[in-house]
Amino acid sequence: MKKTYDITAVGEALIDFTEAGLSDSGMRLFEQNPGGAPANLLSAAANLGVKTAFIGKVGQDAHGRFLRETMERANIDTLGLILAEDVFTTLAFVSLNGGEREFSFARKPGADTRLTAEELDPYILDNTTVLHFGSLSLTDEPARTATYTAIQRAKEAGALISYDPNYRAPLWDSKEEAVSRMGEPLSMVDVMKLSDEETELLTGLRDPEKAAGALSAQGVGIVAVTLGKDGALVCKSGVCRSVPGHKATAIDTTGAGDAFWGGFLYKLLQADRPLGEISLEEAVSFARFANATAAICIGRRGGIPAMPTLQEVEALMARLG
Repeated sequence: MKKTYDITAVGEALIDFTEAGLSDSGMRLFEQNPGGAPANLLSAAANLGVKTAFIGKVGQDAHGRFLRETMERANIDTLGLILAEDVFTTLAFVSLNGGEREFSFARKPGADTRLTAEELDPYILDNTTVLHFGSLSLTDEPARTATYTAIQRAKEAGALISYDPNYRAPLWDSKEEAVSRMGEPLSMVDVMKLSDEETELLTGLRDPEKAAGALSAQGVGIVAVTLGKDGALVCKSGVCRSVPGHKATAIDTTGAGDAFWGGFLYKLLQADRPLGEISLEEAVSFARFANATAAICIGRRGGIPAMPTLQEVEALMARLG
């Protein structure tokens, strides 16, 4: 039976204040960009033609209203988005160094950490093909319990569970806590994307192929490891394959992994078959498309606004052959 939503994401929507040059007096300028990894992913998928929904909490403030308006313009359903009067929208300040990012956060507490299980929209969870979440919603209560409640309900309704263990050191009390919390949901996960920096955190293995194989052995159906300019690694049933990246000039890498995973999930949905029937060769083709999606994203500034359309991705792939 066709579900109402193709992908629903639960987690953070926030403002990335991204470094954008200097003022006349030589002070750094920061540009207000809508972001948050789950929201970025939904934007990428929605631009490709996927029906998406967001579940989370922002403040009833200028930033929260801006995020809601931005998501609605990106064709993301915001029925599950709560604007709260008692907490402020989370802010991230992103300094750039050669396209690479350094984060500092205003989140003590941020609205995204205050989502409760009682505030989850049951209709959305019961009517989504994929439920996606990240590790930032596992840092604090009550959002942690809300996230696990959402996963359980969606899984019981037949949803595929997608996970991005998006590690941001300043948001955890310690690295040890991060490792423990980020590993807890793995037994519930069907597909996951992680960066090469996160493989050792989750598995203790520095080599991405060995780490992806270990995660696959734990029961994750498809594991994708993003490798920056080197593309990605895809692993299914313990067998891994490298997928070369596409040459691109990096203006801002914010949202690149989210663009990749949005593209990957789009192709997975297009296959329209149970995960167990997807071959490694098909997963590799999904990753090629995802690499092209990410390549376009990093040539633009910001997260949500940088996501390419299906036509742009297909045009790039056609040029590349």
